[in-house]
Amino acid sequence: MKDVQAARDLYVALTTGDQARLAHLLHPAFVARTTDGLPLDLGGVYSGPDEAWREFWGRIGQHYRVRAEPQDFHELAGGGLLVTGRYVGKARATGAPVDAGFAHVLRFTGGRISELVQYTDSARWAEALHGRPPADKAGRRELTVVRFDVDDGLARVRLDRPAARNALDLDMALDLQEVSLRCAETPGLRAVLLTGEGPAFTVGGDVKLFASTPHAELAGLVDTMITPYHEALDRLARLDVPIVCAVHGAAAGGGLGLMHCADLVLAAEDTKFALGFSALGLSGDGGSTWFLPRMIGSRRAAELFLEPRVLSAREAQEWGIVTRVVAAGAIEDEALAVARRLAAGPTRAFAELRRLLRESWHHTLPEQLAAEQRAQGRATATADSAEGIEAFKSRREPDFQGR
Repeated sequence: MKDVQAARDLYVALTTGDQARLAHLLHPAFVARTTDGLPLDLGGVYSGPDEAWREFWGRIGQHYRVRAEPQDFHELAGGGLLVTGRYVGKARATGAPVDAGFAHVLRFTGGRISELVQYTDSARWAEALHGRPPADKAGRRELTVVRFDVDDGLARVRLDRPAARNALDLDMALDLQEVSLRCAETPGLRAVLLTGEGPAFTVGGDVKLFASTPHAELAGLVDTMITPYHEALDRLARLDVPIVCAVHGAAAGGGLGLMHCADLVLAAEDTKFALGFSALGLSGDGGSTWFLPRMIGSRRAAELFLEPRVLSAREAQEWGIVTRVVAAGAIEDEALAVARRLAAGPTRAFAELRRLLRESWHHTLPEQLAAEQRAQGRATATADSAEGIEAFKSRREPDFQGR
């Protein structure tokens, strides 16, 4: 909590220009690592509080009237905080607005901030400086590499980095975090469909990005990406609506986490599945160490992690990782049809069922029987239950309304 308060104080001090407060908050060995590509050559490394103020924050103040508005604070497993939010303001010369998401990694030494690593959309800063205002998304993070829309109760989420085969980078992690929030907050949501644009569903973490990052900074970068991504997975797994996932081409690494969150997974017959962490000297993320032993057993899960094993779509179906395999050319249409059927189903009963299945892994049999009884009581009281029973009596198809 002290670190969170120090972080909040940092943003207040920067907004008010309180250098005395900054001097108290920042460690003498403070280092700021800012986003490459920022205009005015602002991207780089600044050593010490004085240099960071004079050469970075001070120069921003000369050209912009902007403030950082933090929204979420996440404790990182390796220590420190991940702060996500938005830069809001305008360029002084053009008056064009700045509206750019950010992610800051803050490290602490002796209770003071000793490092800030900044990730932001440098193009938005440049657009404002040159008088080209960005689109306004009403305070939400603007999605850059994930597409999202809702139609008739069905949310469609499409990974959209086709040139990178939908590899997971920070933008993808933050977009998925935002999408998971939108799904949780969308009234009348009844189902979710997850798909990927281009030749693959996702190849997992962006290995090219990892290779181009100095090794001393890699752990911080990976930690920064994992935090919002895992938050997105946890929120999707706990949604009260069914999720359908359609995979094609490749599903690999941490990207399998999106499949694990789904209730039904359809795979195109040409899809290959692999984890691949051990080949990179990594241990794994995306929830696979939790989901896979429960889906396929500990021996097969260990094989996937420890060996360079690649599964075909048919093998993945036999192992229980996917629900069924369909022709490559039919995957999109089939998945959409399944998602629409679920969106037309008894939504509140599905929510109870989803929760029962998820929590069964932690319950004893008596606990699960009691949970089933409580859930059945809640489901029986819904309007959809009355409609389903009436439709059965009348020998017609039920018209569920999700209530």
